[in-house]
Amino acid sequence: MKKNLKVKTKLHQPRHIYADDTVTFISASTYQKAGYLDTAYKKLYLLTKIKEILSDFGYRFYAWVILDNHYHILFKTKRGKDLGKVIRTIHGNSSHHFNKLEDKQGRRFWQSYWDRCIRNKDDFYRHFNYIHHNPVKHGYVARMEDYPFSSFAHWIERKGEEWVYSAFEQYPILDYTDEKDH
Repeated sequence: MKKNLKVKTKLHQPRHIYADDTVTFISASTYQKAGYLDTAYKKLYLLTKIKEILSDFGYRFYAWVILDNHYHILFKTKRGKDLGKVIRTIHGNSSHHFNKLEDKQGRRFWQSYWDRCIRNKDDFYRHFNYIHHNPVKHGYVARMEDYPFSSFAHWIERKGEEWVYSAFEQYPILDYTDEKDH
């Protein structure tokens, strides 16, 4: 199956690739890395919106983690050209809701996002593992299973501990952090 591929570039934005039927990794951060997602309610609200909006666009959701100042998601697109609208909808909906909740209308909530088309099975599982290890990397918890705002527990329940931990052995985590992000 030939994939429809479009590349779109905006000034001061990361380059975004829009491809049909492609597994995609998204990393998005709050404005100036502020800890706006600092409560369980906010993290769960954002997760609910992400799931709802991905489903509305026919995207298949694989993995996620939400921290105080950023999130990562892994999913498969249906129509790649919808990706920008999907992220704008997630960010627009959540920023409007949180700003209204905190009486801070007009506050800039999201900085931007970057995406990566997953190239193969190894790339998929390295990003899958990176997502689940992210709370440990950032010092939220010492063990992945102790962080409630990721899909780690879902995969333990669905596939079992042996399957999940064997993925970490077979596909070691690579650090996808860009030095400019620090």
